[in-house]
Amino acid sequence: MAPPRFVLHHAPRSRSDRMRWLLEEAGAAYEIVPHDFEKGTQKAPDFLALNPLGKVPVLVDRGPDGTWADAVVTESAAIAAYVADVLPDSGLAPMPGTSERAHYARWMGYCPSVLEPAFADEVFPRREPPPARALGWPSAAVAVDVVEQRLAASPFLAGATFSAADLMVGGMLRWLVAWGKLTPGPATAKYLDVLGARPALARSMPSI
Repeated sequence: MAPPRFVLHHAPRSRSDRMRWLLEEAGAAYEIVPHDFEKGTQKAPDFLALNPLGKVPVLVDRGPDGTWADAVVTESAAIAAYVADVLPDSGLAPMPGTSERAHYARWMGYCPSVLEPAFADEVFPRREPPPARALGWPSAAVAVDVVEQRLAASPFLAGATFSAADLMVGGMLRWLVAWGKLTPGPATAKYLDVLGARPALARSMPSI
């Protein structure tokens, strides 16, 4: 029996949780390589050969016929976009040439380039604020208000249907709420309830 196409290097309660959710949403065949931050397994030489930064998630794609030897994707947004594109039947990415694709592209980039750095500044403030023009992101309050405004106008970030952009942004918002760092607005709260009821999310949550 052929091994699963995808290998996910994963540590629970980390950014790789979203990637396990992604693979469940995609209906993909995958296996987990667990990592333990306390033991530093993500700094082992064999893992550093996959990701020299020594962090998860990392996705290895064996290819549709299992013969690929060097297809490695790092960074959550890149992994999410990659899986959505190589498994188009999953419906995780709107078709190119549609207005929904434009929204999708915007929000796929929003999490790593706006939300994460904005909340990093919020949680770990600098001793002195940098010049405003030195940063490419706003305050955390502004960053989440932009999401709230979008969700007040659309059930999902790209339009009428769930996409990988919701998994990226919504996954981070869920984590911030659980951490006590975010009180969502009404549209965002409703949206997070919808995401929380998705069967693929429930399947992705067993501890490993």
